[in-house]
Amino acid sequence: MPAAKEPKDLDATDRAILRLLAADASLTLANVAAEIGLSPTPCWKRIRRLEQAGIIRGRTAVIDAAKVGLPVSAFVSVEAPDHSAAWLDRFAAVVAATPEIIAAWRMSGDVDYLLHVVVADIASYDRFYRRLIAAVPLRNVTSRFAMEHMKSAPLPL
Repeated sequence: MPAAKEPKDLDATDRAILRLLAADASLTLANVAAEIGLSPTPCWKRIRRLEQAGIIRGRTAVIDAAKVGLPVSAFVSVEAPDHSAAWLDRFAAVVAATPEIIAAWRMSGDVDYLLHVVVADIASYDRFYRRLIAAVPLRNVTSRFAMEHMKSAPLPL
């Protein structure tokens, strides 16, 4: 089997496939193929190659958090008390096991981690916060609550 393409090797057809699937992952193979001007088999091979390369990591539905009872979105900055492998492993396990954390990034700058947390209300956030600080030592935790969600978009391919 040939080596998977690196991101720098994506051609215009690969990028067109990615744009279509990012906008609507429910599109059928026939729809994608027709839109980009390929027959289904070569289109399927490209999609499979993009999946195998880890470029397409999955397909999801975009759900309105407020309409499913999770209207509070918080961005939580975390400063680590140390940067040992043991602490990082423990923190990563806590992040992975905490369903309220829907995204997490390791940052440069004055904070070490940024967490995107969704909850039903402030009392739910307080319960999340208490579980977080009890689960792993932290130097500083700062929370910012979103007032309005202004944009979510696919990657600019």
